[in-house]
Amino acid sequence: YPIVEKVWEKTKVEHVIVASIKEYLPPVKRVFGTLLKKIPMRKVEPRPGVHFFKELIERYPPEPPEVEINPQEDLAVLQYTGGTTGVPKGAMLTHFNLVSNAVAATYWLRSEEAKEVHMGILPLFHIYGMTVAMNSPIYGAGTVVLIPRFDPEKILSAIEKYKITVFCGVPTLYAMLINFPKVTKYDLSSVKFCISGAAPLPPEVQKKFMELTGAVLVEGYGLTEAAPVTHANPLDPTMKTVKIGTIGIPWPDTDAKIMDAETGEKELPPGEVGELVVKGPQVMKGYWKMPEETKAVLRDGWLYTGDLAVMDEDGYFRIVDRKKDLIKYKGYSVYPRELEDVLYEHPAVKLCAVVGKPDPVAGEIPKAFIVLKPEYEGKVSEEEIIKWMSERVAAYKRIREVEFRKELPVSAVGKVLRRVLRDEERRKAQAKEKK
Repeated sequence: YPIVEKVWEKTKVEHVIVASIKEYLPPVKRVFGTLLKKIPMRKVEPRPGVHFFKELIERYPPEPPEVEINPQEDLAVLQYTGGTTGVPKGAMLTHFNLVSNAVAATYWLRSEEAKEVHMGILPLFHIYGMTVAMNSPIYGAGTVVLIPRFDPEKILSAIEKYKITVFCGVPTLYAMLINFPKVTKYDLSSVKFCISGAAPLPPEVQKKFMELTGAVLVEGYGLTEAAPVTHANPLDPTMKTVKIGTIGIPWPDTDAKIMDAETGEKELPPGEVGELVVKGPQVMKGYWKMPEETKAVLRDGWLYTGDLAVMDEDGYFRIVDRKKDLIKYKGYSVYPRELEDVLYEHPAVKLCAVVGKPDPVAGEIPKAFIVLKPEYEGKVSEEEIIKWMSERVAAYKRIREVEFRKELPVSAVGKVLRRVLRDEERRKAQAKEKK
């Protein structure tokens, strides 16, 4: 609230609804939480336009008022992009966009009405969490167990206690769980289906998680501008229709194709890398008050995603990388995701990211940032990683530098922010040039 209060006068906001978590805690937790100062205590002064949520609930009947809307045209939310490649933009998502994606998610996840127990580990302000951890479970009358933060022990404990059946997460979450030392002590047999999104899922992480839990974990794909899901692998218990390393096939009522990445005007055949473009009921109306940016990504109803991908003969799509993340080494195209997938096969690697580092001769060189598993800290050198990678990738794709870190910059949903690392390297290069 203090942040909202500071900028309120500069906006057109007329009403602000405030609430305290203290009001919804059991009596014992409320008392001890207050005494131990575990509950945020901020006094909100009454003023015109400020409404207290609990008072509103008590004051008005539960019947919603009659409101006429056009679901396909009227906005439900201004959902801001994560800013992983630049400045966040407000995607204008309609009621139709959100409902169509929630309905598709419910059926894709094979949800049995009123029987599924979902784990809400994703932040609900993020479009991925909003759709798969809130809207879809509500549509399917499911139960949602909310987990406030990425804590492996609490997540595993919740799965065992509440018999979680379905959950969606990000690759870093699955990697964190399989690397947790006490993971085998928990009963995870209730989990049936999981989807990974928001970032590429390393095949090694996918395989280890399925071996550990017996659940089906598949990779999907989406973006804020599509509310968000457009693709996923079928949740097939036999794994016969699942292609590891791909994002699967388009969701119901969704069309997708690969276009020439340079012009965006020529459709490419299976096997060729280009830009992934999609069309469907989940695609946004445009960016809020950004007509030029909207024009650049929406063409004849097709959304140009900015992701480089390839489609195979069976209609399965594989993300190669973000256009903006592509590394140009001596004229060769090097895809960071490909190198990251190989790095994850190394037993010492817990988390990694590869970016292009400016180089006066090569243009850019591939540099890896690595977080080691605790038991390997101080025992693995840069030379060892470079040599290990050199034995597994083509000469022009080799990692030229390695930097070990305690942690990597991540977004609200745990997506590694390559942009932050790349910007660091560019600033270093610019400072070096000035000397």
